[in-house]
Amino acid sequence: MTGFGRGTAREGTAEATVEARTVNGRFAEVTVRGLGELAEHEAAVQGLVKDAIERGNATVHVAVRGAAAGALRVDRTAAAAQGDLLREAATAAGLGPEAVTLADVLRATDVLVPAPPDSAHAEATWAAVRAALADALDRLDAMRQAEGAALRDDLAGHLDALDALVAEVEARAPARLDAARQRLRDRLADLADVPDLEPGRLEIEAALLSDKLDVTEETVRLRSHLDQFRQALDAAEPVGRRLNFLSQEVGREVNTIGSKANDAEITRLSVSMKETLEKIREQVQNVV
Repeated sequence: MTGFGRGTAREGTAEATVEARTVNGRFAEVTVRGLGELAEHEAAVQGLVKDAIERGNATVHVAVRGAAAGALRVDRTAAAAQGDLLREAATAAGLGPEAVTLADVLRATDVLVPAPPDSAHAEATWAAVRAALADALDRLDAMRQAEGAALRDDLAGHLDALDALVAEVEARAPARLDAARQRLRDRLADLADVPDLEPGRLEIEAALLSDKLDVTEETVRLRSHLDQFRQALDAAEPVGRRLNFLSQEVGREVNTIGSKANDAEITRLSVSMKETLEKIREQVQNVV
């Protein structure tokens, strides 16, 4: 399920801003960027996000500001070596040592290096990141809840549409069976003068025909699956996997109804049910 949340927090001199974004996904996967000196806490951030989202792909951006954040120190050994090298180059070029400036030395990437972390500042920074992350996840959850409510209404509408189609199948099925039985009677009547025709053949064939064409069991199971689907939509816990399973079971019954159709109208209804079910399946992928 998609969502976005942004949170900020301050702890001492450290200020953190965290942005969390989620998109649909079958599993919970979290990418964290910007931790910098707090890289050791990446697993903790991922764990907090996974607990919050259950499923989906999340990207977390962390930005930290503060007096000690990004502090640098001079690597004296590297600075001295760089200065000696530049002065040697200046002499070789026929210039005096005074031609070498501080700016020339600082151009070397290994002269200014990150300062050793200050434990107190690092602890305060991590506390600020945790608080900002909690704020971002709360806002993310609120957005996902709003999307979930809209998603529930959309799925409920598709379930109502399926219910209406099932009702049409149930209304059409008896007439279709009667018509099929009449065709069977007419066919057997043509065979009335055939020698050795088994007594009771009409009854046997009618029973076989009814078993082959009857969709009562399928419609009963289908309605049961739709009822379970509605109950899952109102559940408090994550139901994405359950809805996915129920969608498969609904599809199984719809396919069986279609295979038993032997009737243009029921075939049309089964196609409409499949189209509606496909819309449900697409939306179920957004449910955690």
